Amino acid sequence: MITAIKAIFRYFNDAVPFKLGPALAATAVLVVLLLVPCPEGLTPKAWGLVAIFLTTIVAIILKVMPIGVMAMMAIVIVSLSQVTSTSSKGAITDALSSFANPLIWLIVVAILISRGLKKTGLGSRIGLIFISLLGKRTVGIGYGLTICELVLAPFTPSNTARGGGIVHPIMKSIANAFDSDPAKGTQGKVGTYLALVNYHANPITSAMFLTATAPNPLVVDYVARATHQNFHLSWTTWALCMFLPGLVCLLAMPLVIYLLSPPELKVTPDAVDYARTELAKMGPLTAKEKVMLGTFGLLLVLWANVPAMLFGPAFTLDPTVVAFVGLFVLIITGTIDWDDVLSEKSAWDTLVWFGALVMMAEQLSKVGVIAWFSEGMKGAIVASGMGWGPIAAILVLAFVFSHYLFASTTAHVSAMLLAFLGVGVQLIPAPYVVPFMLMMTAASAIMMTLTHYATGTSPIIFGSGYVTMGDWWRVGFVMCVVELLIFAVIGIPWWNVLGYW
Repeated sequence: MITAIKAIFRYFNDAVPFKLGPALAATAVLVVLLLVPCPEGLTPKAWGLVAIFLTTIVAIILKVMPIGVMAMMAIVIVSLSQVTSTSSKGAITDALSSFANPLIWLIVVAILISRGLKKTGLGSRIGLIFISLLGKRTVGIGYGLTICELVLAPFTPSNTARGGGIVHPIMKSIANAFDSDPAKGTQGKVGTYLALVNYHANPITSAMFLTATAPNPLVVDYVARATHQNFHLSWTTWALCMFLPGLVCLLAMPLVIYLLSPPELKVTPDAVDYARTELAKMGPLTAKEKVMLGTFGLLLVLWANVPAMLFGPAFTLDPTVVAFVGLFVLIITGTIDWDDVLSEKSAWDTLVWFGALVMMAEQLSKVGVIAWFSEGMKGAIVASGMGWGPIAAILVLAFVFSHYLFASTTAHVSAMLLAFLGVGVQLIPAPYVVPFMLMMTAASAIMMTLTHYATGTSPIIFGSGYVTMGDWWRVGFVMCVVELLIFAVIGIPWWNVLGYW
């Protein structure tokens, strides 16, 4: 009997296009969650959506099938189960709603634009320049990418545009210059390390400047509202408060990742000479490289909102609009062609899987799951009788790690931050409210480190194939803890020196 069962299992494992063991495990998770009685405060449909979301995450982690297929599975189940609506038409409308989300299209277009760097050779040139300057050690190149992020951050209000659209193509070009390519199985040479540095610089710089990512102005508004307008973060106040702990994070991050995910090539003594020789062979910039460089300059000016600064708010452009302008310029100048757009599989794969995760996160908020979670947390904290110190720590940690449920920083901040700040103001003594507010402000960006769907930048870098999902989550968790500790140990005394508490 056991032999027959094993034979059947082996047959289906070979015949079906998914991993049967992990598929059964994910199915078991779904069944168990659906059999659990609906928690008080949630409707059965809301609990059903929670079960679908958690099962999808488990299926992705277990690699039952490619992540895009798992996302499509979620869309199908949400549509059939009608957990978000009372009709099949309403359910499919909800399931596909996120595909009109500008953030998702910003990610897709940023990937398409980055193709131009590779096709024109400009990406290789930039990569070789970095290698010629900092290429004696791989960690030096990591610091070069980090500096690039830091310089761009104050002027680029879309962290996706910055980390995924500008820095990531440079990182890929550097990795390719060392023949570190996922398609060849050589990503471990330098690519995995550089991709992780490329990504983890992004949340840190997003925490350092008010203008470094889209949700930050909303954070400013919520902090002011929670403190009854007694504490307001201006651009200067934000930058001053976050500068020292943020700088320490940037200095530590490449070294921590070097320990967690060391590159195979650590010392590259011949890299500088090689880079200079290759740059000499390339000669001066070609016409298409100049167009690509000009397009990047245009994107940076528009993403930095320079026209609005000069001519008024009527000239403000959404980051996604700017990205489409850049892509259109590249196409009409012949820098890339339509076949390049159609053949960029990673962009369209990202559109499907990230869109599905964003959809479920938005629907969890819509059906009241997020509000229920926040209220439950508040009630548990009040009932525990803890002191204000542990309460502050738990609020920060609960807010940060609840980001596992979100595929958008803006959605997370919008749904939960004000509630957490409100609880903190009620339970933390007045002299210590400001450092709590500043820790929550930093946490709203640090939480981006956790998952491959945490913010718009992550699916772009994850989709390039340099980092496995297991490594991404492992390094993300460690970096999140390290950065929170740095902000707590260095930031809180720094804010005292500045006189904010």
